[in-house]
Amino acid sequence: MSKSKTLLIVFGTGGHTSQMLKLINLLGNKFNYAFVIQKEDPLAQNKINVEGKVFFVNNPRLYAESYFVSFLRTLRSLYQTFLILIKSNSDAVITAGPGVGVPFCYLAKIFGKKVIFLESWSRVYNKSLSGKLVYPIADLFFVQWEDLKKKYPKAIYAGRLA
Repeated sequence: MSKSKTLLIVFGTGGHTSQMLKLINLLGNKFNYAFVIQKEDPLAQNKINVEGKVFFVNNPRLYAESYFVSFLRTLRSLYQTFLILIKSNSDAVITAGPGVGVPFCYLAKIFGKKVIFLESWSRVYNKSLSGKLVYPIADLFFVQWEDLKKKYPKAIYAGRLA
């Protein structure tokens, strides 16, 4: 079977990375992959067990920064996002809710790519900010807790990534 679709997997840090790694294990070698890893979490690259291009992006926001510095970081991150979307030649963007994934989702939508969002497993009752921002544009929006489907009526409850 040939792999015709390329998925751009946007990692976050910590639990977001763990969830994406579990998803990749479930999907296996059915797709071509490209990965986005935050420069602040370079060890994530060592955890990927399938082939794919790896791109690094700066986190658009760090804690304890002035608004001006945060604004400049966001502009740089948007530029990096734009370049990565072009270079990855992906058909869809998949992310599990880190803030760094939001610009990828919006730019992917502008470029006519599919947007797939997994609300974090840590969100049992309340929406995440990333979820609130991406829900209106997502082609597929998954929740990992049944109660959260009440807050996202068009979401798909798929159970937890375990």
